[in-house]
Amino acid sequence: MTLSNGISNVGEIRRHPDFGSRYVEARTVEVWLPRAYAAEPDRRFPVLYMQDGQNLFDPAVSFGGVTWGVAEVVSGIIESGEIRPVIVVGIWNTRHRGTEYLPKTAVHTEIGQASMTFANNPVADDYLRFMAEEVKPFVDATYRTSPAREDTFALGSSRGALISLYAVTARPSVFGGAGCVSTHWPAAHGVLIAYFSGALPRPGAHRFYFDHGTETLDATYPPYQARMDDAMRRVGYTEGKDWISRVFPGAEHSERAWRERLHIPLAFLLGPAR
Repeated sequence: MTLSNGISNVGEIRRHPDFGSRYVEARTVEVWLPRAYAAEPDRRFPVLYMQDGQNLFDPAVSFGGVTWGVAEVVSGIIESGEIRPVIVVGIWNTRHRGTEYLPKTAVHTEIGQASMTFANNPVADDYLRFMAEEVKPFVDATYRTSPAREDTFALGSSRGALISLYAVTARPSVFGGAGCVSTHWPAAHGVLIAYFSGALPRPGAHRFYFDHGTETLDATYPPYQARMDDAMRRVGYTEGKDWISRVFPGAEHSERAWRERLHIPLAFLLGPAR
C-alpha cells in the first residue's frame, strides 16, 4: 500500500508502510519526490537512501519531535541550484537499530567470532541486503530513478553513518558515495576504522563525506575521525575532490544540528558539476 501526502511546494512524500523483507523486520519506507518529478515526466533522478527514516520528515514520529527537515532543506538547495533534483528514500529504523547498523563483517574481521557477544550479534549484512536487494529494486521499478552507481548514495548519522559507509564499501558497484554525519566510531570499541581502512574502494569512482560536532556525544569523535582521515589519505583519496571531512564547533549530537548542515554533504555528493 502506498500513502501520499500530496504535492506541495516542498515536494511529495509517498509512504510504503509494512515494507516486507526476507532478511529483516518489516518497516515503513518513505519516498520523497522533488517538485521536478511531477513537472518533468520524462526525467530520471538520482536517489539518496537515508537511515532512521522516521526522523526525516514528520515531527509527530521523529525522535524528540525534531526532524532533519529533509523536504525543506533539499527543496531549498535544489531551488538554489546547489544540487540536482534528487529522490530521497527514508528507511525507518526498528527496535533492532543497534545491531542492524553495526557492520558484522567489520566486527568479525577485527575482533574475531569469539568476541562477538559484546556486540549483540550485529546483523548489518542482512540490513544491507534489504536495502540493496529489496528496497532499491522496488524504488527503481516504481519511480523514475537513475539507478546507476554514480547516481545512488547512502547517508545517515551516528550508527546510521556507519551503515551508510558500509553500504559503499560492501556494495561499491551499487552505491557511489556515502554521507557520514557524526559517525559513531566508538561502536565495537573503535575497531571499525581498521576494517574500513582496508575495505575502501579504489579512489576515482566514489565519494565520502565525514563530519562531527564538538559537543555531547560528538565530543568523543575527533581522535577516531583523525584516524579515518589519515586512512583516506593513505589509500589515495584527495580531500576536497572525492572525500571531505568537516568539524562543526559547538554542534551537538542531534537531529537539530544535523538539519543545520545537511546541505553540505548533499552539495558534495549531488552538486550539479558532478
